[in-house]
Amino acid sequence: MTTKSTLPRVAALVGPYSSGKTTLLESLLLATGAIQRKGSVSEGSSVGDASQEARQRLMSTEVNVAATSYLDDRWTFLDCPGSIEFQQETYNALMVADTAVVVVEPEPGRAVMVAPILKFLDEHAIPHLIFINKVESGQVSVRQTLEALQSVSERPLLLRELPIRKGEDIVGFVDLVSERAYQYREGKRSELMKLPEAALSEEQAARQAMLEHLADLDDHLLEELLSDLVPPTDEVYGNLARDLAGDLIVPVFFGSAAQDHGISRLLKSLRHDVPGPEEGRARSGIAADGAPIARVFKTVHAAHTGKLSYVRVWRGEFSEGGLINGMRPSGLLLALGGNLSKLPKATVGDVVALGRLDTTNTGDVLGAGEPSTVPWPAPLPPLFSLAVQAEKKQDDVKLTGALAKLTEEDASLSIEQSHDTGELVLWGQGEIHLQVALDKLKNRFNLVVTGKRPQVPYKETIRKTVSEHGRHKRQSGGHGQFGDIYIDIEPQPRGAGFTFAEIVVGGVVPRQYIPSVGEGVEEYLKHGPLGFPVVDIKVTLTAGSYHTVDSSDMAFKTAARIAMTEGMPKCDPVLLEPILAVEIAVPAEFTPKAQRIISGRRGQILGYEAKDGWRGWDIVSAYLPQAEMSDLIVELRSLTMGVGTFSWRFDHLQEIVGRGAEKVVEERKAALAAQ
Repeated sequence: MTTKSTLPRVAALVGPYSSGKTTLLESLLLATGAIQRKGSVSEGSSVGDASQEARQRLMSTEVNVAATSYLDDRWTFLDCPGSIEFQQETYNALMVADTAVVVVEPEPGRAVMVAPILKFLDEHAIPHLIFINKVESGQVSVRQTLEALQSVSERPLLLRELPIRKGEDIVGFVDLVSERAYQYREGKRSELMKLPEAALSEEQAARQAMLEHLADLDDHLLEELLSDLVPPTDEVYGNLARDLAGDLIVPVFFGSAAQDHGISRLLKSLRHDVPGPEEGRARSGIAADGAPIARVFKTVHAAHTGKLSYVRVWRGEFSEGGLINGMRPSGLLLALGGNLSKLPKATVGDVVALGRLDTTNTGDVLGAGEPSTVPWPAPLPPLFSLAVQAEKKQDDVKLTGALAKLTEEDASLSIEQSHDTGELVLWGQGEIHLQVALDKLKNRFNLVVTGKRPQVPYKETIRKTVSEHGRHKRQSGGHGQFGDIYIDIEPQPRGAGFTFAEIVVGGVVPRQYIPSVGEGVEEYLKHGPLGFPVVDIKVTLTAGSYHTVDSSDMAFKTAARIAMTEGMPKCDPVLLEPILAVEIAVPAEFTPKAQRIISGRRGQILGYEAKDGWRGWDIVSAYLPQAEMSDLIVELRSLTMGVGTFSWRFDHLQEIVGRGAEKVVEERKAALAAQ
């Protein structure tokens, strides 16, 4: 039989938005005595969702850490955001968790929403169980929900308990291992009751199904079942704990966090079945022996406490006042939501916040020992962007520093100074993700920042070849200015860029002035006749003349700009829009919707194929104009129950003509005139 760990353990609460994770955290903390009364998400009084941004939206926007104890076992619960836009936070927390409690609603049609998190858990071999929440609502089918969840889980789901019903309502449960029945009591622990005769046959069938799943992984248990022997209860519990630790099975429980139903049963399973930090350390690629080691899984720049690095201690002991990676933290802090209390030391399994480790980042391994051999989750690719600027011009420098702190907290945020448009662009996972970031700038850094749709980096090119004469002559006393050139302007193949050449003979333009002609041409190319940067053209200096006294670099540069200004409109200029290669990932049932999204956005569908390693998912490949990408993730998620996503890269520039091009040019000219 597996021995229960006596070291502090960590359970991450994960699951889709609105599944009730934060309410479940309140119930767990109440049951373990960490709080005396439950808070409410709607009233902003919960231990979870402690940040101002979360309470404004009545949803988790970051991982909340809560330490407690249950029957002398120390636990830390990590309440993770449900919105897929804050998934980076969830992935980071899971890397230091001993188990995950996947919280779901009893709606079979929403099972697909759990697929991405289950995939991550299995890829990283993280033990996890499922808690079907909100069973207080009528007409709940635990069996149908279980079947729907199994369709998106690569591991077998084991129903650990059977519902007892009174009419349409679930009023209790039968533990399928101990075969004891319990009746729910609101706000109290469930009460032992006699197993109803009507439920006996169903209980026996459900228990047999559970044992047969376990027997698939244990030859001794299989022999007992084939011999019609009743396996000892301790043996069954031992198999459950061992197989859970190996991420071979997923036990399934149910209850109601709002009414505190099923909470004690869940806690008992966590206490007896979940492995300790020894297994998590090995899973993280850290040896058992050596100097103290901890790993950072969350970074916060708090308004009053400064930078906090939340760590899980994997090995050894860290003491207050000691050096960590050459730095002395301002304190070791134990967290219960937004409340922090000082600790004298942190040992194996503990989760603590370390104050003011300025050069430490999320994912770093702290301590004098060897680094982890398991890579940290890579930053999620950018999907949504806003061009941001401080409301007050004098706050520009402050804004850059504040954004750097936000991206340090959340690797799925990134900043880009657009080379094409000059805008400061903030990238993230969706509209809410970036709005929360703007709120943090205001709440934490006293920065009012506006965000708007970024400009599309249109370009322009030409279709015709034109020869043009440019002369700059000015006499104003003393030395004048004289530059005289002839150039050929011709189109180049798409992607060729800009080429400047010269075929001057006879010294009609002295060699020292030829580079200035090229500089003048390049200066003009920043804004062509349509108002956009010009690409894919070749300009050849063919002839010219000069004055021995009045000619200069500046004069020839000016002559070049004159020639380009007069010649380019004659070259049949055309607008070019950037086209991105996009791969949209969706469950196969949503593939037709993804294709319709592409068609509705002037896209070109290239085909689709099964997503490698994802059962029942497709990848739809397409070309999409960048102008159609700004809210793609918003529409995609709305049509795929939040799970659709995509990746993209720039592919090529493509001509755009007609009313669409005219509108873009008109808006560009208006914007340039307003500068």
